Amino acid sequence: MSLSQHRTRQSAAGHSSVGFRNRAPIATTPAAAVVDIVIPVYNEQAGIEACIRKLQGYVTASLPYATRISIADNASTDDTLAIAERLAREFCDVRVFHLPEKGRGRALRTVWEQSDAQVLAYMDVDLSTDLAALGPLLAPLLSGHSDVAIGTRLAHGSHVSRGAKREVISRSYNLLLHTVLGTHFSDAQCGFKALRRDVADALLPLIRDNEWFFDTELLVLAEQAGLRVAEVPVDWTDDPVSSVHVVHTAAGDLRGVGRLVLCLGTGRIPIGDVRRELSRIPPTEGAHTLFSQLVRFAAIGLASTAAYVLIYWLVRQGTGAQFANFTALLLTAIGNTAANRFFTFGIRGSTAVVTQHLQGLAIFTLGWALTAGALFAVNATTTPSHAGELAVLVAANLLATALRFVLFRNWVFARGTHSKEQAPAFEPETP
Repeated sequence: MSLSQHRTRQSAAGHSSVGFRNRAPIATTPAAAVVDIVIPVYNEQAGIEACIRKLQGYVTASLPYATRISIADNASTDDTLAIAERLAREFCDVRVFHLPEKGRGRALRTVWEQSDAQVLAYMDVDLSTDLAALGPLLAPLLSGHSDVAIGTRLAHGSHVSRGAKREVISRSYNLLLHTVLGTHFSDAQCGFKALRRDVADALLPLIRDNEWFFDTELLVLAEQAGLRVAEVPVDWTDDPVSSVHVVHTAAGDLRGVGRLVLCLGTGRIPIGDVRRELSRIPPTEGAHTLFSQLVRFAAIGLASTAAYVLIYWLVRQGTGAQFANFTALLLTAIGNTAANRFFTFGIRGSTAVVTQHLQGLAIFTLGWALTAGALFAVNATTTPSHAGELAVLVAANLLATALRFVLFRNWVFARGTHSKEQAPAFEPETP
């Protein structure tokens, strides 16, 4: 569904169109709920009542605006639904949804699409995240400063208590997202997130996952659309009896990452339409998507590889293999950095050009170490021909090329590729 089609559906449903670039503060005294907090549950009869009572008490005492708690039961087979319905009868600000199918993403989508609240949030039923972070999570959305807000366990100021295994898995997953999708948010999986109603209306139709990858897909699309994601350090305590199946969830996440790379790369997701409607980034910035950068980088890489092969072959005729490799790499690295600066990342002018070329040479050093190590290893174990040496070097260069793209995008040319989270918001237009 394109964004324009979605806008038509919104109008038919009674939602007004808003100027997304000029986020206005949300009025906190309407008749309807300002914030809707969803608690997805599946077979949580042992803990759901304590969770809801604690959350309802905190919301009533600490949040100065109308807040609703929505329990989304994912096809529980125990007494979870009955307990939830009893709590809804006791508290007027608690309601219950029953879904016939499992899936955290499905639960969030169902409740958020039906909610009339201006800010939509969710948290895990075990309340692993300290509720003191709830106010700071909602504040940047209510003020209009940000579009999405997430709790993070991986930022300075967070206090986390969990086992080494989950810590390694979490950090590895977020590193994968940073490397493959070029994301900048620090923690995709913390069950403590919120977004504005207008942003949800635009992004939810584009999200395909209905399980645990739903969070990641939402955040990736938000960043790709040029939205501002606020991060709130949280105090977080691991639930030792969590029902999350780590292997199944990890496999689904990996499939989701691959699907996003394909869909964003081939234009199956109309992220350009979303960016034009929602983005806080000026139109002249962030024009190059990840896929277009990959295409340009690959084209320049092919030309650089051809130049490397030619230079290596010519220099190797009268010198040793290591000197020929170093010379070919150095010359092509200088040209490669300049070409990628201009064509891949769209950086013009002389600002920081010396620094960027020095950083490019640092990356060249890493590439040289990889290829020199491969060359040393092959000569230490066999007596290859010049063509054999070249084949090994080309393979090592492919690895060095992948590393070069990651470092170019996330280090050398990062300022020309991504907007900063704390960039000033657009000023409201004057009538």
